[in-house]
Amino acid sequence: MTAYFKSDRGKVRSINEDAGGVFKHPTGQLLIVIADGMGGHNAGDVASQMAVSQLHKKWDETSKISSIEVASTWLEQTIQEANQKILNYAKENVDCEGMGTTLTAAIIFNNEVAVGHIGDSRLYTINHQEVVQQTEDHSFVHELVRSGQLTMEEAEVHPKKNVLTQAVGTEESLDVQLHTFSLNEDKPYLFLCTDGLTNKVSEKEIQEVILQDRKTEDKLDELIQLANDRGGEDNISLLLWVDDGDEEGVSTC
Repeated sequence: MTAYFKSDRGKVRSINEDAGGVFKHPTGQLLIVIADGMGGHNAGDVASQMAVSQLHKKWDETSKISSIEVASTWLEQTIQEANQKILNYAKENVDCEGMGTTLTAAIIFNNEVAVGHIGDSRLYTINHQEVVQQTEDHSFVHELVRSGQLTMEEAEVHPKKNVLTQAVGTEESLDVQLHTFSLNEDKPYLFLCTDGLTNKVSEKEIQEVILQDRKTEDKLDELIQLANDRGGEDNISLLLWVDDGDEEGVSTC
């Protein structure tokens, strides 16, 4: 198995407010995480780094995950703890008041995946047949789509498409989206990304690049370049996992 995380500041912003990583447990189990600090808030980079660091710390302290149900419970509890930690930090540090972050995390357990998710970063499964978004955007526009007031095409160009309805560290009450699914025999890629990519590159284009017969890091570099060539107004972060039959490799860049 190979997992690779890469983040780029983009062409406009002076600070990279994204964070993420691939964290291998001493037992060999894998946690993958991506977060997008809220650009309209103070200290978005602090919030995203705190969220990822909290999950990494708790992962290292956790005994082996024994089932997919335990993995889901762990994600729920740990994301709630990260939420409270960020809230408390913001209360104690006036410069960080109002900061928040998206957070998408997955635990890979044998041929199953448990996902915990808040915000509009995304986790996809990708193979030759299809691209499936396994997370649900917690955004104002997505709520309009769900209620039938907007089509998906209209949502893509809506002026409020990036307004979130939930973020880690902004409210005491957090409704973590939990989801489990099986990896079928097609051996799909798991692909996590922030909206700095999906606002610029279509799902079809993502699929075409991911399925190329190239090194993992080269694929991520190409996707980042596409987003930057189309404006690069936001930070761009990507994480790709694949069961390629190799010895497990982990890389964060």
